[in-house]
Amino acid sequence: MTARQEDATGTERPTRLAVLGAGVMGETVLSGLIRAGWDPGRIVATDRRPERCTELTERYGIATTGNTEAAAGADTVVVVVKPQDMTALLDEIAPALRPGTLVASLAAGVATDVIEAHLPAGTPVVRVMPNTPAQVDEGMAAISPGAHADADHVERVASILAGTGRVLSLPERYLDAVTAISGTGPAYLFFVVEAMIEAGVHLGLPRDVATQLVGQTMYGSAKLLLETGEHPTVLREQVTSPGGTTAAAIRTLEDHKVRAAFLGAIEDARDRSRALAQAAREAGTGSVR
Repeated sequence: MTARQEDATGTERPTRLAVLGAGVMGETVLSGLIRAGWDPGRIVATDRRPERCTELTERYGIATTGNTEAAAGADTVVVVVKPQDMTALLDEIAPALRPGTLVASLAAGVATDVIEAHLPAGTPVVRVMPNTPAQVDEGMAAISPGAHADADHVERVASILAGTGRVLSLPERYLDAVTAISGTGPAYLFFVVEAMIEAGVHLGLPRDVATQLVGQTMYGSAKLLLETGEHPTVLREQVTSPGGTTAAAIRTLEDHKVRAAFLGAIEDARDRSRALAQAAREAGTGSVR
């Protein structure tokens, strides 16, 4: 099962995809495509390290090459680099892009207009905010089209990401908040998981037992939330008996203002996303960061 598009004669042909920057998230995207049935012969990846390229070829059967060569032969280019490396990469590949090539960016905080400014006029751009659970096909990705991307471009990116989890299309103005909630969100949950496991060890449980108890509880609770559609307050109240153990625990969390701490932390993440966007914009216009 490979994404397809029409060529100039109206004949359908498989989309050729380039993943520029096959680190953790780049590999997550291409491995998700392979699991979803994409032909490895239609995927090419790049990485700065030759040994990493060899590893990817041996693991997935895909080709690896340089950024310019990969971009020149692709219908869709997925850019997965750090925000500070984005403009240099775009300047490198821009002369090689064929008219109509779709560019999807997974770089946090880099707005579509900044990307478009470094590409040939009219290049369709779609911005993506993924998260790390995509590594186990349970990711949550938000996608936003740029000025020249239409519904077909959005659908193409959604189909690429569908193999790694759920996909939601949103206006770009929401992506700083998305970054703070789902992009950064796994770290918050792992932070809580760490604390709960340590508490279990403190209470006398073996660490492996505490890890299994907490991990399955977190997984099951998330599944319960999504599959029942119930408000989280309702689900919490179902566990909280008057005068019981849960009520005592929740009171302590409220005393320590855990809810307010989460709100403040997520606002800080949102503000940092905005700062990254501004830094990318200034770098793109030649301003000092």
